[in-house]
Amino acid sequence: MPFPAERPRRLRRTPTLREMVRETRLTPAQLVLPLFVRGGTGEKRPIATMPGVFQSSVDVLVAQAREAWSLGVPSVLLFGIPESKDALGSSGWDADGPVPRAVAALKDALPELVVITDVCMCEYTDHGHCGPLHTRRGRTDVDNDATLELLAKEALCHALAGADVVAPSDMMDGRIGAIRAALDDEGFSDVAILSYAAKFASAFYGPFRDAAESAPKEGDRRGYQMDPANRREALREVRLDLEEGADMVMVKPALPYLDVLARVRAATSLPLGAYNVSGEYAMIKAAAAAGMIDEKRATLEALTSIRRAGADFILTYHAIDAARWLGA
Repeated sequence: MPFPAERPRRLRRTPTLREMVRETRLTPAQLVLPLFVRGGTGEKRPIATMPGVFQSSVDVLVAQAREAWSLGVPSVLLFGIPESKDALGSSGWDADGPVPRAVAALKDALPELVVITDVCMCEYTDHGHCGPLHTRRGRTDVDNDATLELLAKEALCHALAGADVVAPSDMMDGRIGAIRAALDDEGFSDVAILSYAAKFASAFYGPFRDAAESAPKEGDRRGYQMDPANRREALREVRLDLEEGADMVMVKPALPYLDVLARVRAATSLPLGAYNVSGEYAMIKAAAAAGMIDEKRATLEALTSIRRAGADFILTYHAIDAARWLGA
């Protein structure tokens, strides 16, 4: 029986051979660690639905960032847990709020750390939606245009504190242009914008809403986040955000949307991120705790698949564990 001239299995025979011909590389430098910051001192409140993730006061959060940095993780993404909420989300641009204080402390402790801040109203509004609400023709919804001004104020507040990158996650139309104009007008043209350009109305955000205390009091976010069935729309959203001045774009969630990620990768040469979200993280943690899967192998396989689909960097709650495993 004749054999084929090419026999790929030969190159899988040893760990060294597999490493030598590996097509996709995953390193700690490609990871971003999301962190939840609240007020107080010495606070480290566990999140039941996200084992190993905490709401932390600034002092504890700086220690977490130091650990990540020591393992080669170059960046963090901050979400704020305010002491008070209102209909506008006005604590989102409080200069003494948890995110600005955390930004200043992180840049003081780790000047080279890339500090990204989430820009959205949902953590700060008392109704849990991503902007102020209005009612028209008997239907209550987020007021898109009124939200733009508030997002710009929040982004500017973070820039004043020292943020390197602001990341609007609200999915309002026109937000990138509004934020870019506000930053440039105030002399922050060097602050980059990472747009949650293709953010889907996903069931995989549940644990995050526990962590950020941001679940909507009524309704849901399907009126402004994307329909999970739509791929072409994602490309339109990315194109619009790039035209408005986004420096980087993101697909969120990651694993259920690898096809979208690959399409976006083909459409732009700008830096592309993917958010390995709370539900994706929680599933691996739960399955590993039940003895169903090997946590290390499953985590690294999942993150590698996101890189293989085209992501330049991955926002993931696994960042510290993955960095430790990759460096072992």
